[in-house]
Amino acid sequence: MAKGMILAAGQGTRVRPLTRDLPKPMVPILGKPVMEYLIEHLARYGVTEIMVNVAYHHRRIEEYFGDGHRWGVQIGYSYEGVREHGEVLPRPLGSAGGMRRIQDFSGFFDQTTLVLCGDALVDLDIGAALHEHRSKGALASVVALEVPREQVANYGIVVADADGRIESFQEKPRPEEARSCLASTGIYIFEPAVLERIPPGRSYDIGSQLFPQLVAERLPFYAQSRFFNWIDIGRVTDYWSVLQRVLRGEVAQMDMPGREVRPGIWAGLNTSIDWNTVHIAGPVYIGSSVRIDAGASIIGPAWIGHGSHIGAGARVRRSVLFEYTRIAPDMEFTDMIVSPDYCVDCHGETFYRGDERTNLRWGDARG
Repeated sequence: MAKGMILAAGQGTRVRPLTRDLPKPMVPILGKPVMEYLIEHLARYGVTEIMVNVAYHHRRIEEYFGDGHRWGVQIGYSYEGVREHGEVLPRPLGSAGGMRRIQDFSGFFDQTTLVLCGDALVDLDIGAALHEHRSKGALASVVALEVPREQVANYGIVVADADGRIESFQEKPRPEEARSCLASTGIYIFEPAVLERIPPGRSYDIGSQLFPQLVAERLPFYAQSRFFNWIDIGRVTDYWSVLQRVLRGEVAQMDMPGREVRPGIWAGLNTSIDWNTVHIAGPVYIGSSVRIDAGASIIGPAWIGHGSHIGAGARVRRSVLFEYTRIAPDMEFTDMIVSPDYCVDCHGETFYRGDERTNLRWGDARG
């Protein structure tokens, strides 16, 4: 079949503050880390040996996923860091450099390998992608997706000939300068020989360094244009809109947890809700041990993380509450992501608890 590689060593700076104390692959969607959906998807297609390169907040990933047996796979980790003044500090080697390090250490990549970024949701037909890669005799393949011309400036664009052979790349071109509308999705298929072309022991990037090298050497390097759901969580605003889509049921294989206690309202165990006075319009998920006081209202799509507390008369609209978030009485949160320490609106503006620029009051429900 194939082996798997999940790239999970990045810092996730564009999705701060979500990644302040979480690595980006652990950002939750419907209460599950993004990377868990990727591992489930790989397992579905029989990709059961998976390496993950890690750096920032690496323990959060390793402690959650362990050796992978819960998903019927084997997971290994490659930590990228250095020891300075007695302290071990994360220092990613770049997407290609990280793979070369694993190869030099153990020779893990001894067959076709599917490479995925750990921060996107995909429902790619992996079997079909591997078949096309092999039937073309490709050394490397990039899975690409046709995007509207007006959106090309958001992506790395792949330029290929009629047979799909890659000729060049354009990084976030202006629409009038784009020579193609094929966006690279960060999903790659590599044969072992590709790893030999990565210089050892240094930081090296797949997109900006390895791929131009493959083009320059005129190797069998192909783009696959496929139609599939690819949901990239590049920015905080993307995260908010993805959650809205998922809660509305627009993304396959992502089912609401809990039990449907009223039409469009799902709940976990041990909730305390004053049903006679609260107003809840779905789709809404209410996690376990959530308390919703009299007169509060929740308008979906909304996710209320477990252990949260919504005070009397408070209004939560189209928002996501992380675990143990307390909303003060009579507060109104609209189009927001809220954690015990900060909240972010759907435009990406962040407020921290006690910030004098906002009248909003919220905090930690455990306190």
